[in-house]
Amino acid sequence: MDAPTPSDAVVAASTPTVVVHHLEDSRSQRVLWLLEELNVPYEVKKYKRTPQRLAPKELLDVHPLGKSPVITDGAVTLAESGAIVEYLIKKYGAGKVDVSESGWIDDLYFTHYSEGSVQPLLVRRLVFRLLPQRVPALIRPIVKNVLTKADSLMNGPDLRKHGDLIEKHLEKNKVWFAGGDNPTASDYMMGFTLEILVNRAPEVAGPKTIEYVRRMQARPAYKRALEKGGEYAYILP
Repeated sequence: MDAPTPSDAVVAASTPTVVVHHLEDSRSQRVLWLLEELNVPYEVKKYKRTPQRLAPKELLDVHPLGKSPVITDGAVTLAESGAIVEYLIKKYGAGKVDVSESGWIDDLYFTHYSEGSVQPLLVRRLVFRLLPQRVPALIRPIVKNVLTKADSLMNGPDLRKHGDLIEKHLEKNKVWFAGGDNPTASDYMMGFTLEILVNRAPEVAGPKTIEYVRRMQARPAYKRALEKGGEYAYILP
């Protein structure tokens, strides 16, 4: 058998093994951004939301929960965006996502804070806004009024606390959440969350938060991820 030529090695190295099962306007956008920053070859399989804004049934063929993001990488099938971010950084990071000793606690905290603390509030706000559209027209104004008040009482104060915490941290850290010169795991997790925060809770998004989202969205790797992922609802004007 002939030995592989250098050109064969190049082709093999550039052949994607990572497949991102990408649902429009979803957390999978952060996975595309990370892969672009790491310069890892990957394939995108796109899925459209149903008229009810849910994930399509086809995603059940990829993972038992039928949600996005999901990646496959050879024999590995992995869901949960936090797990995916950590997996990709550990396997393909090659030193590009190193965190300084002084920044690793912030990186650890904000990597988990994104989905553990902030995102549930933003999802609940979305649910409160969508539910009135799904009840009979006769009672829609009543349901909308009740849920608007519930959102104000249940979500408003907590979202304000989180908005203030994020703003103060960004005032201190200037650029990225772990304080370094490049995005780390916490940024790939928090970036999408802040896009949603600015969209659904603009009243709590401070100037540093908005500046952060604009800086992230201006990165060449982020723009390449947008090109591959397709139309995206959370780009700032």
